[in-house]
Amino acid sequence: MIVVAGEALIDLVPQGTGALAGLRPALGGGPYNTAVALGRLGSATAFCSRASRDAFGEALLDGLRKAGVDVSAVQRGPEPTTLAVATIDGNGSAAYSFYVDGTADRLFTVPEGLPAATRALSFGTCSLVLEPGASAYEKLMRAAAAQGVFTALDPNIRAGLIPDADAYRARFLGWLPSVTLLKLSEDDALWLGGTPHEWLAAGPSAVVVTRGGDGLTVYTRDGGEHSVPGEEVAVVDTIGAGDTVNAALLHRLSTWNALSAEALAGLGADAWTTLLRFAARAAAITCSRAGAEPPYASELDEL
Repeated sequence: MIVVAGEALIDLVPQGTGALAGLRPALGGGPYNTAVALGRLGSATAFCSRASRDAFGEALLDGLRKAGVDVSAVQRGPEPTTLAVATIDGNGSAAYSFYVDGTADRLFTVPEGLPAATRALSFGTCSLVLEPGASAYEKLMRAAAAQGVFTALDPNIRAGLIPDADAYRARFLGWLPSVTLLKLSEDDALWLGGTPHEWLAAGPSAVVVTRGGDGLTVYTRDGGEHSVPGEEVAVVDTIGAGDTVNAALLHRLSTWNALSAEALAGLGADAWTTLLRFAARAAAITCSRAGAEPPYASELDEL
């Protein structure tokens, strides 16, 4: 089982232009989208988070169940659900404003344990910023890594939520010894200010950098660098594309029985090319439709 840990929230997506355009609520949050994508691809998946008991919280859990995701590890609380107001530019790229004060997901506490079948644990986005939950997720990450669990990290930077950029960058570096696979966007890498080679030296077995329509590149411990182009698609928006990449990477690694640091380090150029092409195709399908709507396994059968 692949466990995804992090926030579930509601994206309020504008249905037109201007500050007063109508907003459509959509299920979202980077970890949430990753869990749904994994479930749709057919991986045994569980979600580890804290969700509100309000109507939005119920809808979020229903979305996970419909994707086949186990929600037994989701904590519940009376606080409201986090809201993210999206702004879509002319290229379909999304920017966000967040309403997070006193919301349920940031009050996550370290669980007593993970499902017995856990093979990998994925982290990312707002959940690693907003306290007190951020410290709880960090503790979970370190404990899992110490037990030999494959850990994946997508920082998915939301700069508006980070009050002290330098402190966050230092904290990010402190996570890397506990990370097996680091995935981040080109924009994230620029904001963090480091390089894949520096991050590899700190702990991960591989670093995958997404470059939007230009594709993906992986950097490996042995000095390898392998790239694939992006797939051409009519972009509706990019919401959930990076999260789909996370899921596609983890799903395919799971089918290859490669969810370990040793197996990841042993992948050759052909395997990485196949893996990145699969992730690029999955992300392209997500970009071709509105909102975070990752593909089902049947849409990727040819890969």
